[in-house]
Amino acid sequence: MEIPPDHYPANRAASVALHYIAYTRGSLFEMKGVSQGSLEDIPGTGHKYRLKFEVKESESTRNGSSVNCTAEILYHKDTRIAPEVHYTMEGEFETHSKEADSTFYNRIQNLTDPLETQNIPDDVGYMPAEMKPIFNLAKVASGYIVWQNSTENTWYNMIQIQSVKQVKRNDDYLEFSYVVLFHEIVSQEIIPWHMQVLWHPQHGVKVTQNSRQSK
Repeated sequence: MEIPPDHYPANRAASVALHYIAYTRGSLFEMKGVSQGSLEDIPGTGHKYRLKFEVKESESTRNGSSVNCTAEILYHKDTRIAPEVHYTMEGEFETHSKEADSTFYNRIQNLTDPLETQNIPDDVGYMPAEMKPIFNLAKVASGYIVWQNSTENTWYNMIQIQSVKQVKRNDDYLEFSYVVLFHEIVSQEIIPWHMQVLWHPQHGVKVTQNSRQSK
């Protein structure tokens, strides 16, 4: 069944795909809107959305260049099962962030004391420039939480780092313990979530632990 591109559930499903892409690729992406969509009811399984939309890397220096993406998002009737996401892109992005990633990685590795801070951005929306990479890393990692916990009736967006603490390691990875806030757009709930995040500029990001926190 064809559905209008501005169909609310279609854009919600596209957001799940976008978070999945961000997490698996280790980079932030922006969506320019759904251009085509369809919905299939699979008896005994769930609903499958087939969507087309444009995406661009959020930190890209290519001034708005984007590529077309086709994605399939299958929501299972059993909401304990994460949505299945498959996507293809018509072309690839230039690697935008190797230099910035390296600069951030070296800065954190050379800190005298482990990084520890809270409220990024603060309650009036201010974020120090040096904290932007910490926020971006949380945003990318949060893609895992969104993907794993989304249902056809939710729409999650990470809005703030409540707290973050670097965990010292004996290998080359950086590790951070985050508590972040999600805005669940459908219910208007603000949900705190803990996530333990490993990152290396050459190996990407991995959420090793996560748990929804009490409000």
